[in-house]
Amino acid sequence: MRILYTLLIKEFKQIFRNRFMIPVIFVVPLVQMIILTYAASLEMKDIKLALVDQDHSTASRFLTSAFDGSPYFKIMFRSEDEREALRLLHRDRVDVILQMKKGFGQELYREGPMDLQLLINAINATEAGLVRAYCTRIITGFNSQIRPEWKAGGGLSGNPAVEIIPAFWYNPEFDYKIYMFCGILVILVTLIGMLLTALNLVREKEMGTTEQINVTPIRKYQFIIAKLLPFWIIALFELGFGLVVGRLLYDLPVVGSLWLLFLFAAVYLFAVLGIGLFLSTISGTQQQMMFVAFFFMVTFILMSGVFTPTESMPGWAQQINVINPVAYFMRVIRMVLLKGSDFRDISRDFYSMIGYASVILTLAVTNYRKTT
Repeated sequence: MRILYTLLIKEFKQIFRNRFMIPVIFVVPLVQMIILTYAASLEMKDIKLALVDQDHSTASRFLTSAFDGSPYFKIMFRSEDEREALRLLHRDRVDVILQMKKGFGQELYREGPMDLQLLINAINATEAGLVRAYCTRIITGFNSQIRPEWKAGGGLSGNPAVEIIPAFWYNPEFDYKIYMFCGILVILVTLIGMLLTALNLVREKEMGTTEQINVTPIRKYQFIIAKLLPFWIIALFELGFGLVVGRLLYDLPVVGSLWLLFLFAAVYLFAVLGIGLFLSTISGTQQQMMFVAFFFMVTFILMSGVFTPTESMPGWAQQINVINPVAYFMRVIRMVLLKGSDFRDISRDFYSMIGYASVILTLAVTNYRKTT
């Protein structure tokens, strides 16, 4: 134990003496939590709209004012010329065209079929889907508002409208920042646990320190624990620090148990540290390690559900995703913080992560012994 304690003291001193490590551990995550939470958002505002009104009726002006008053749209073009609007769409000057043909208000008053045309730039499919959803919401609200007014004046007949009052749980304000902040926090903790661990080990290999330690009485398990444990502690500290920042800046709700979240994070970090140790064994230089780590990190992050639900992925991708540790933590942190899930709700992920950590650590330690 004395040898291990001495090695741990040495590792902490080495980490805090490294001018590169301190900014990466403390400054960079803070900047990313502040910037990326606002930047990495699926919310859209100032959507550029071209309005082609060929009707000039009360109804068309009412619908125009609904779009004009929305914070999501910015009307860039108003005209009767649909060809000019199409040219603007081709030149990427507008994102969507709303066309109201002649007779729109008259058909609406008669409660007959009416045509509204939406032309949306769908180069970015996600953006196009959001634009369509925003447009549909405004048009539906316009329809539900104008028809009862005309009914009251005797212009329309039919049964009274059914009022639907939705109830949104866990994030009733639709605050996308708290959803994204949880995902960004997972990525930062993963980077510290995986990337910095692997860099530190490969750096020792490049400097020749590993070979020098091999001829000392220090055993391999002592050396490995001394290398992994400091980053395990730092990553847990980073998680706590991130939760404090989220609470202060974004009013991040903490509905569930923080003890449960840190328990899962502790197990998760063993798996991530094991991956970092494994990457260091198959890399001879820091440059090689960065290339390999980049491949794994990009794959893990994009398939983790940080931006889109994993349930929307194809079946084969969901099956492959069982070996993605980031996806487990991404799901659990949102369940615990936003939904207040207890251990029973995350038990499957917890035990899966224990198995994952055991396998990857065993593989990494075995491979490390073969290569050093």
